[in-house]
Amino acid sequence: MSEREWQALTKSEEAFMVNSYEIDILAGVWGDLDDTDQSRPVKELAGILLTLIDRGWIEVRRVAPWTSPSGEKGFQSGELVPRDQLPAVLEDPANWEYPNGDWIGAVTLVESEAGKKITRRSPEETAG
Repeated sequence: MSEREWQALTKSEEAFMVNSYEIDILAGVWGDLDDTDQSRPVKELAGILLTLIDRGWIEVRRVAPWTSPSGEKGFQSGELVPRDQLPAVLEDPANWEYPNGDWIGAVTLVESEAGKKITRRSPEETAG
C-alpha cells in the first residue's frame, strides 16, 4: 500500500511528507522542494499541504518546550492547530521562515498514524 501511494505523490507532496516524517518546522520544507516548487506562491503551497492534511496524513502543530528527565531543555511538537485556522496559518509567509531565536510556537508538520503508512514500507512490502 505505502509504495503505491508514495509513488503517486507529486514532488511537492513528497517534500511535505518528508518534512512531516522528520517532524520539522514548516520552513524546513524549502530544502526538500525542487526549484519549480520553491518559486510557487506560499498560498499555492499551502493548498497542496492542505490536501495532505485533509487526507489525514499530516498534522500541523506548534513547537512546544520540552524538558528531559535529566533536566535538559529541548523542543517537542505541541498543540494541534485547529483545522479552521489552517488556511490563515499556512498562507502567512512568516510561518514559512525560520524563526529568529526561539522556536517555541513555530509551525511544525507531524505525520499522522495514517501518514506513517505512506512513508514506511509495510511488512508485506519488505518481505516481497
